[in-house]
Amino acid sequence: MQNVTIINHPLISHKVAMLRDHNTNTKQFRELVEEITTLVTYEAFKDIPTVTKEVTTPLETCKQQVIADNTVAVIPILRAGLGMVNGVHALFPTAKVGHIGMYRDEETCQPQEYYCKLPNGIENMIAVVLDPMLATGGSAIAAVDLLKKRGVTKIKCMHIIAAPEGIEKLHKAHPDVQIYCATCDRCLNQNSYILPGLGDAGDRLFGTK
Repeated sequence: MQNVTIINHPLISHKVAMLRDHNTNTKQFRELVEEITTLVTYEAFKDIPTVTKEVTTPLETCKQQVIADNTVAVIPILRAGLGMVNGVHALFPTAKVGHIGMYRDEETCQPQEYYCKLPNGIENMIAVVLDPMLATGGSAIAAVDLLKKRGVTKIKCMHIIAAPEGIEKLHKAHPDVQIYCATCDRCLNQNSYILPGLGDAGDRLFGTK
């Protein structure tokens, strides 16, 4: 599918295997999420805007491309998306951060919004939605819907584990949005959890289960 990138890299595969392991503790899980996010960021940010800057080296001056100021905002979907923010900031520490609060209704599996705080000028930035799991695609679609209502026209979605159903649904709803995933799993089960997956990313990140 156009605008969908599944990143096939040995380092990512190795770290995802560790992330899946039920014996991986909260500290290790959090660190792995950040490390994988950093690797995905490298690919997802390859086309962000740059400007030319003159730099003085110990030998002479030269012109170098640098990332333009105030051009990118990362938008974690609460709460699991918070675990990915430091992974982005490891490569791009000046990225603005907004927050969208979503939870999945246990009966309908539909996303419910409960919080939204976005940076000023978000409509002029590239918004990068962060959520470790792309399962049904409902939360990501709702987040993109919200951003578009705020006037954002350039949007990317970054995920670690994705289900084919979620990728297809998100791409169908928003074909203009670039989707980046560390890996694509087999399917969703009857409860809309990703298989083989890694369990509940939020619970494993914050030690709440």
